Amino acid sequence: MRYPEIVEPALRKIDGLLSGDYPISKRSIGLLLLRGDADIRKVVKEREGERIAEIDRVVGDTTGSLSRPIGLVIAMTHRKEVERITALAVGAVGKRRLGFRERLSRLMIHPAAGIPFLLVVLYFGLYQFVGVFGAGTVVDFIEGTVFAEWIHPALVSFVERIIPWTALSDLFVGEYGVFTLGLSYAFAIILPIVGTFFIMFSIIEDSGYLPRLALLIDRVFKVIGLNGRAVIPMVLGFGCDTMATIVTRTQETTKERVLTTLLLALAIPCSAQLGVVLGLLSVNPVSLAIWVGVVSAVFLTVGFLAARLIPGNNATFYMELPPLRLPRISNVLMKTYSRLRWYLVEVIPIFLLASVILWLGELSGVFDLVVNRLIAPVVSFIGLPR
Repeated sequence: MRYPEIVEPALRKIDGLLSGDYPISKRSIGLLLLRGDADIRKVVKEREGERIAEIDRVVGDTTGSLSRPIGLVIAMTHRKEVERITALAVGAVGKRRLGFRERLSRLMIHPAAGIPFLLVVLYFGLYQFVGVFGAGTVVDFIEGTVFAEWIHPALVSFVERIIPWTALSDLFVGEYGVFTLGLSYAFAIILPIVGTFFIMFSIIEDSGYLPRLALLIDRVFKVIGLNGRAVIPMVLGFGCDTMATIVTRTQETTKERVLTTLLLALAIPCSAQLGVVLGLLSVNPVSLAIWVGVVSAVFLTVGFLAARLIPGNNATFYMELPPLRLPRISNVLMKTYSRLRWYLVEVIPIFLLASVILWLGELSGVFDLVVNRLIAPVVSFIGLPR
């Protein structure tokens, strides 16, 4: 395959400078170096020694001379080669008609028609399935019936029978007990919300809608210095901010990676935070709307200002679209299971630790002083129980 402009001469220069043994061709090594692959450069530096300086010079001169990002140049060359091979091997009989999936795909990325699709996904996927069904129906049943009527009475009776000291038994089954608060909140309130969110996210991910969403909101993200590719770590952040921060590696420039990480830290609540917030504010829609408005304002304001303060160039946005398909149940279940396992391992210990801290605070009187006198008035002001 022949590459355009000055890429081909650069590949020949790099090929001549490489003298070590590599498991892939030197031409492939050159392509990866030109695209800025840090791992390959590390390997080349170890095997080429002082020649790495000359190789870096060739890479820098080549990327600096191009008017477009070199990743885009290489990707477009690959696309043209695919089209050439396809034209030789495939022929169309009659006029090609667009299938239903292709029509649907084009509507999803259309600036006007794509918005109703997004609103449908948000309403039925997040609001109805996660908010109403997960945070409402499932939480009410597990918390109000399974825990309140079946599990808690048995646990309280058992613990009080074997631990006669009230102060110590409260650690396990008191108002802030490890079982009655920590595990109850983790499994009865947060887990149903997190679980339904992970199921819906896995369905969206497996259907191929996520990259189409990236294309749809590319123009909006450009206002805050990002492009449509940033939607993937942003959406992942609603599940797990740590996972999303790792995925920022897909961003092409350092500026975009820093900006995406900043927004993930300041304005994207993870699934555990969403579970707590929805559990608290679902009884007061006005408070929930205020919270959404504040978080959205932080996201847009921080993004707008940081895009102008953080030095660096914005990358050109291009993305391959996978075909639309019906999500596979096995894929959805596997992804949901792996994410729920993360929740159980990472989050539940924090709930248990919080229960112990609250128990100690109540036992010492600090909790009553800080919470009831300082925080309770603020909580009451936004319409929640003291």
